[in-house]
Amino acid sequence: MNQTDSPVPTRKTSRRFVLRAMGLAAAAVLLSVGAPQAHAQDQAAQRIADHFSAVKTMTGEFVQFSPSGKQIGGKFFIERPGKLRFNYEAPSPVRVIADGKSVVIGNRKLQTWDIYPLSKTPLKLLLSERINLKGDTVKSVKVEPDLTTIVLGNKSIFGDSTITMMFDTKSNELRQWTITDAQGKATSVMIFNVRTDVKFADNVFEIPYYQVHRNRGNDR
Repeated sequence: MNQTDSPVPTRKTSRRFVLRAMGLAAAAVLLSVGAPQAHAQDQAAQRIADHFSAVKTMTGEFVQFSPSGKQIGGKFFIERPGKLRFNYEAPSPVRVIADGKSVVIGNRKLQTWDIYPLSKTPLKLLLSERINLKGDTVKSVKVEPDLTTIVLGNKSIFGDSTITMMFDTKSNELRQWTITDAQGKATSVMIFNVRTDVKFADNVFEIPYYQVHRNRGNDR
């Protein structure tokens, strides 16, 4: 075959070329449509996160579900940034307090305390000054008509633990959060009867460090 000759495409070759071109075009259309939709979802989720971050204080009631399915209620108190208190209803002797630096879990019956740096727990993301849905901290965002679900985690800090926050898409209000630990065990907290912009006494988020350290000293 000389340079002036060119192969004549068969009907099968032409059909394959057309189908491939149509597939590429369809993929390009899907990508161009999907990208704005994903961007719109991210923007909607960030608006909800900003609304939640703007609430500096809140209190209400909660129901907690343990990994085994055990259910217990109580009252909660949150002050941003970094402060939280859970008072579990009787007969539970447990209380949880975060003062912006540490998180302690106390058992009034046994007079025991466990203490953790707040920065090493997923609660830090829930209680942060602002929830920024950018970077590798965001694991997933799902916006539905009634519920927006945001999964956050930071493997370098929290290991394989994550926190999943669920918001009412229409009102932007937080409804539930779930902390999943490195073993895949999930503890969920549903909140209700919530009041915002409340004033707390100075000692609400006060950790009795003298008791915590005394207890740790006795354990040695």
